[in-house]
Amino acid sequence: MLGVVAAFGIAPGSVTENIDRKVVLEDIHLPAESRPAELSVEPKFYREERIQRGDTLGSILTRLAIDDPEAVEQLRTSAESRAFYQLRSGNTVKAVTTDDGTLLSLRYLTSDGQELHAGRVAVDRIAVSLRPLTLQSRPEMSSARIRSSLFQATDDAGLDDEIAIQLAEIFSGEIDFHRDLQAGDRFSVVYETLHHGNEFIRTGRVLAAEFENGGRKLRAILYTDASGRSAYFTEDGKSLRKTFLRSPLEFSRITSGYSSSRYHPVLETWRAHHGVDYGAPQGTRVRATADGVVKLAGQMRGYGNVVILRHPNGYESLYGHLSAFGKGLRSGRRISQSDVVGFVGMTGLASGPHLHYELRIGGVHQNPLKVATPPAPGISPEGRMTFTDAIRSSMNRLDLIRGIDIASNQ
Repeated sequence: MLGVVAAFGIAPGSVTENIDRKVVLEDIHLPAESRPAELSVEPKFYREERIQRGDTLGSILTRLAIDDPEAVEQLRTSAESRAFYQLRSGNTVKAVTTDDGTLLSLRYLTSDGQELHAGRVAVDRIAVSLRPLTLQSRPEMSSARIRSSLFQATDDAGLDDEIAIQLAEIFSGEIDFHRDLQAGDRFSVVYETLHHGNEFIRTGRVLAAEFENGGRKLRAILYTDASGRSAYFTEDGKSLRKTFLRSPLEFSRITSGYSSSRYHPVLETWRAHHGVDYGAPQGTRVRATADGVVKLAGQMRGYGNVVILRHPNGYESLYGHLSAFGKGLRSGRRISQSDVVGFVGMTGLASGPHLHYELRIGGVHQNPLKVATPPAPGISPEGRMTFTDAIRSSMNRLDLIRGIDIASNQ
């Protein structure tokens, strides 16, 4: 390797005219050539794959070109790796490998806000760890028209199913999504998305929504008070939360209504049916329709696995034919509205999977579809100004997006 060095210097006060010039040439021997440290190791390959519907850990690793049976086996058996079995479509998995597919590191941001990291710490060992992430919230907006169902509309608009579930929950006191939804209805929604840096993690809460149903226009705005409690209200501060939900299931169909005389398909006889049956797949979540206390969580004759909740003012609700109970459910436990009390099944006298739901007031059966229940308390007069200021930005976003059919513009 050849090098050229030039140098000169002038002492203070030197006469610079008529200076004798002398050229000095000298070979300089440099140390033996060495490659930079980062190039002396085996090249690394950085890969990234977006999770698709139906993906498994195996399919993701294949697309990441990982050919490392020992590492794959450690990922399959590590307790910390269980997050890989709850892959969420749309999220990404990043890997660093050698050119022959040996895994050096793997990174996945879980939908519950944790980073799953698998890194090679020895030739034959992969260490797996989970650590919490700091998430940032960003508002997003969308709007769509109902053509067949709420889920189809949110799919067409590119929204997560979680948005459809939240919309049904928010407006459940005003709209019966089993019977009232019509083609031509529309919704606008402002919602939050949670990110870590520039990476999307999951869809968060609905911040504001407008639903047009059969000519009615309903608005809901999420408001968090000074104590940290969040709830949905109308623009003028009325609570959208009813003391009882219209249905214990988020989505289903009514297969048998309240009746004083109904033919029982198992007993093959006519008898009163003091409740409502909701057809739904086995394992569908069953929600408490109101705040209450568990009176019974066990087996009861033809009801099979049953939960009975005791509510204020002499109300009781019953949930029958369950396949399983909610986690930690037991007599005396306090339950909040929308808590999961069980899962749809066909225990007891049931010819197929469904939920049997009853409502009693003072020990007397009532038709759950016709009982009118009062709303929860609204915003107090003294808190109205704070409320109005807090919801202004969400209201402005709703005004911007309303009337635009995102699905038809895609």
